[in-house]
Amino acid sequence: MTDDLVLAELRALRDRVPHLRGGLVATCDGFLVAADLPEGVEPDHVAALTATELSLSNRFADIVCEGDFQEVVIRCTGGHLAIYACGPRAALALLTGPEALIGHLHLEARPTALAIAGAMAAATPA
Repeated sequence: MTDDLVLAELRALRDRVPHLRGGLVATCDGFLVAADLPEGVEPDHVAALTATELSLSNRFADIVCEGDFQEVVIRCTGGHLAIYACGPRAALALLTGPEALIGHLHLEARPTALAIAGAMAAATPA
């Protein structure tokens, strides 16, 4: 059930953000929760890379920033990859085209990441 909710959040986000090519949610262990990615982008591969970036970013946040990781943006000539924490155990990874407005992406993606974190926490047995 959570996977369907997460997928619905991903699709709604893509509808709201111009030049958002797709995204996925992965656990900190690299397992794919849900994906809405463009053709030719391998979801399991991106999930594993997202978990690696999440681990590295968590380490930086802990040691350098003395706080919890929230987000990171990687800017490339072909677009952007933005990764947002979805609670302590998962991440939302979003792919955009180069013309995407990152400020708008943040305004839409931050609440989506919180909603996904809440859905995943509610689905996790105590």
